[in-house]
Amino acid sequence: MGAELDGVGQLIIAVAPTWDSNAGKLQRFEREGGGWKSVAPSVPVLFGKNGSVWGRGVLGTNERGPHKTERDGRAPAGVFRIGKIYTYDTALPPGSDFPFHTVTNADAWIDDVTNPKYNQHVTVDPANPPAWFEKQKMRHGDFAYRWLVEIRHNSDPPIPNGGSAIFFHIRRGPQRPSAGCTTMAEENLIELIRWLRAGKRPHYALLPKAEYTAKWQAWGLPSPEVAADLLGPGSR
Repeated sequence: MGAELDGVGQLIIAVAPTWDSNAGKLQRFEREGGGWKSVAPSVPVLFGKNGSVWGRGVLGTNERGPHKTERDGRAPAGVFRIGKIYTYDTALPPGSDFPFHTVTNADAWIDDVTNPKYNQHVTVDPANPPAWFEKQKMRHGDFAYRWLVEIRHNSDPPIPNGGSAIFFHIRRGPQRPSAGCTTMAEENLIELIRWLRAGKRPHYALLPKAEYTAKWQAWGLPSPEVAADLLGPGSR
């Protein structure tokens, strides 16, 4: 099993048919002995409108080929730690137990590549906000952003223009891909939030099918047999 996943007890995996696919499947797994077991059937998800591209996480960062840049319309591929949950609500759904932050009119997430706080959550004085705040604020009254689960891409540390503000969030419609996040139906996102446990060090893996079948063993991911629901016919 990949050393980077030692001690990881929860794994979220999404598989895209190809690099240019903006839709795929997502499934949740938990550690069982020396391997992984599925804890729920796969669900449909959407990626960036232009597909996916290598990102910067715990695995995949040094792969050959294009890597994510700001506003490229692609979701970052690789393996990433799960960060905090950001929500408009004052509490998580019943049964949840994970670090979260209630988003107010003081919160922003910086996607300006020239800002020293690029790809970071910041709070400001809402009575005297900086000039950039209006374009960076997190609270819009937008249903799609009611629940934001942080995917720690390009976070440790952030590299300017490496891509920012990558989350799981509610999809805007079954045929409406994102700018780079992984989105799903609200009921599926709430199930994911209720399942997350910080003590199990949850991570997220996003890969096109061909990359998954090539890397699963070296990276310590579920075998094609265990992940057959994600990979489709012929994967067993």
